[in-house]
Amino acid sequence: MSTSEAAQERYRRERPQIECAARLTAAHIRRRAARARISCEVSFRAKEVRSFILKAQHKDYQDPWAQITDKAGVRIVVQHQGLLDPALDLVRETLTLVGEPEDNRNTLGAEDRLQYPRLHVQAVAWGDQVSEDGRPYECEIQIRTEATDLWARMSHKLMYKPASTPVPSDVRRSLYRLIALVELYDLEVQRGVEALADHPDVALSNNLLDEAEHIFRTFTDHDYRRDLSEEIVDVLVQTIPKDSNYVEQLERFAVERRPDLERAYKDYGPASDQFLQHGRYILASQPESLIIFERLSTAKLLLQGLWSDELPESMLSDMANAWGVSL
Repeated sequence: MSTSEAAQERYRRERPQIECAARLTAAHIRRRAARARISCEVSFRAKEVRSFILKAQHKDYQDPWAQITDKAGVRIVVQHQGLLDPALDLVRETLTLVGEPEDNRNTLGAEDRLQYPRLHVQAVAWGDQVSEDGRPYECEIQIRTEATDLWARMSHKLMYKPASTPVPSDVRRSLYRLIALVELYDLEVQRGVEALADHPDVALSNNLLDEAEHIFRTFTDHDYRRDLSEEIVDVLVQTIPKDSNYVEQLERFAVERRPDLERAYKDYGPASDQFLQHGRYILASQPESLIIFERLSTAKLLLQGLWSDELPESMLSDMANAWGVSL
């Protein structure tokens, strides 16, 4: 059996463990990003067997198993380019890197060219998964902005063609011209986020929801409905004194009442029978649930009065029941 064939057979055997290593690494990064208040989406994948075979056959590898380093992959997508370095620092601090990051964002001599801003890190995967030879798996971690991720996925579909039918040069040039728009988009998003920070009254609801989401992510990775969160938080913010440092108050509440919160999310949250089978307690699967639980503990009558004017009372009743208080 050739080296390539042996690597392919080994990959078929070990792919489930590799996928588990990628999943655990993504979950670890997601938790640490939440604690660091870095807004991002983290996904993972194990390379498909077919893709591994094609790469092993078409590349001139002497040792395909060792040289194909993206068997496990994690992707971190941040809101704008100002968060790329914080995300990179987080990976450095929480995982063991293999070599130096591949970062061409500021390559000297490339200022006159439009190129994909590649930021990749090779790291030892998180967890206890090991290969057949007893070594921990490695994971290729890509860090992108939302705009860059959109461009990369689109260009991958359009430009990755068989060598026998190359993509026309004008099409390739057209796609790379879009990089200029990606850079402008990222800069404007960053500018807008930083500008909003100087106007806390304008961004109060968004900031409060973002903080609640960061804490919520330490309890669950469940996706939520942003539109519903925005509607609920617009009411909740009316119960919070404008001159208070409510973010710190919410953080203390999450620490002091963590066992109670874990119980509430276990019994009524996104993985509970109440939610999955009966469709009840929908707000217990939303990040604003943290604020609701805190307000039920410290400002119940004020919350109840404002809520009844604008939102269905049954939703608050469900949350009160989940938290173990009466209205």
